[in-house]
Amino acid sequence: MPRDADTPPLRCETVAELKARPADESRPFTSVLLYLRGTKRRAKNGNEFLVAELGDRSGTFSATCFGDGAAFAFFEAQAEGTVVRVEGVADRYQGKFSPRLTSVTPLTPEEIADGAWLSQLVASSPEDPEALWNELQETIGAIAHEGLRATARQVFEDIGDRFRAAPAAVAMHHAYRHGLLEHTVHVARLARALLPLYPEVDPSLALAGVLLHDIGKTIEYEGDLAPARGRTGILQGHVLLGYRLVRQAAMKIKPRLDPVVLERLEHIILSHQGELEWGAAVLAATPEAVFVALADNFDAKMGMVQSALRNTPPGQQFSDYMPGLKASLLTTPPPASSAETSAPDAG
Repeated sequence: MPRDADTPPLRCETVAELKARPADESRPFTSVLLYLRGTKRRAKNGNEFLVAELGDRSGTFSATCFGDGAAFAFFEAQAEGTVVRVEGVADRYQGKFSPRLTSVTPLTPEEIADGAWLSQLVASSPEDPEALWNELQETIGAIAHEGLRATARQVFEDIGDRFRAAPAAVAMHHAYRHGLLEHTVHVARLARALLPLYPEVDPSLALAGVLLHDIGKTIEYEGDLAPARGRTGILQGHVLLGYRLVRQAAMKIKPRLDPVVLERLEHIILSHQGELEWGAAVLAATPEAVFVALADNFDAKMGMVQSALRNTPPGQQFSDYMPGLKASLLTTPPPASSAETSAPDAG
C-alpha cells in the first residue's frame, strides 16, 4: 500500500504527539511504528474488517481497516512485529484517537539498520533495569530459608538473561521491555513492606513465591519487537510453565528442597492468578498463596494506573478505556490540600 511517489515525505510523529493533537485537527501525518497485532472482525452487515494495533515506545492506537481497502490486505499479509511507515489523517471515533490510514509500507532491513528506529519503537521500563536487577538479587539474599533461597537462585540461573528483558504482559500491565523485572521487583517491595503486618505468612515462602510467580512468562512470550504468546505459551501457559521451572530447580539443588516446602511454593505459582477465570490452576489455599496473589494483583492494577498517567496526552482529563481497570482513568491530580496551600501563620 505505497504512497504517491510525488508526495513529499512528512516529519515522523510519535504516537504521543499524534494523540496530543487537538481533537478537531485532522491534518495528515507520517509515523514509523510497530505493527503489534491484527484482529479480524465482522460488522453487523456481514462485511469483514481488521483492527490493526500500531505503536511505538510512547503509546499505541488502533486503526480500522475495511475489507475492501488496501490496508486490510497489507496487514493481513504482515507478521506481527513488522516495522511500518504509516501515513494517514488524524481522526477520532467516540472520543478515541482512530486515524484513517492512506499509506502503509514496511521499512526495509537497511532502513531499520541505518535509523535509530529500535530505540524509538520499543517501549521500555521507565526504571533503570540494572538497578532493578541488583535489587532483585538483594531480595533473593533476604530469603532466610536456605533451600528456598537456593531454589530461587537456581531458577534465575536456569533461565539466563531472558528474565531481564521480558515483558510482564503483551497488553494489560508492564507490557514493555524489562516489564517483568520491574513488576517482580515492585511486588517484592510491596511484600517486604506488608509482611511485618501479617505474622501468619511465612516470609521466606512469600518472598520466594513473589520472585518466581511469573517466571513462566520467560517461556510464554516470544519475539523482541512485538512479544506475543508462542506455541508453548498458548498450549501450556505461564502458570504451568513456571511450576515446571520451579520444580526442576528444586530438584537440582543440594540438598534438595524439603517436599512439603516445595509443595507450598508450587501452590503459590499455581494459584497466583487469583481466580480460575483469570488463569489460575487452583485457588489460593495457604496464607502465603493468598498474600502473593493479592500483592501481584495490586501491582498489576497500579502498573496500569502508572501507564495511563505516563501515556495520556497533557490536557486530556481521562485516559483511553483500560480493560484491566474496566474504566477510563482520571489523570488530573487532586487539588492541593488547604494545609499545603495556605500561607504560614505570621504570628
